[in-house]
Amino acid sequence: MANHAERDRTGDAKAIAVRSAGVLAQVIRWAGTLIAALLVVHVILTVGGANQDNGITRFVREWADPLALGFRDLFPADRPETAVLVNYGVAAIFWLVATSIVVRLLRRVTA
Repeated sequence: MANHAERDRTGDAKAIAVRSAGVLAQVIRWAGTLIAALLVVHVILTVGGANQDNGITRFVREWADPLALGFRDLFPADRPETAVLVNYGVAAIFWLVATSIVVRLLRRVTA
């Protein structure tokens, strides 16, 4: 009887770990998606010619700059709009790919 109870506790612990990993994977996926969306909004505001002194534009830029990581000035361009389009676009793709890889690894480890 003790052996059966011990197996139940082990099974419960594994189930909790799998559920927790699933929740963590979803949080990571959402975080990556939100970061990529913020970077894309920054690109749209910049390429679209939004007023750089506007509060919304400043807010988005202030959050997008550190999230672009090392991609902010990866590809120099003659026009600042082109540089933002390419560099922040690459950063957005990076975040989507990186979080996708982390989520797949997390799910594979817990499977």
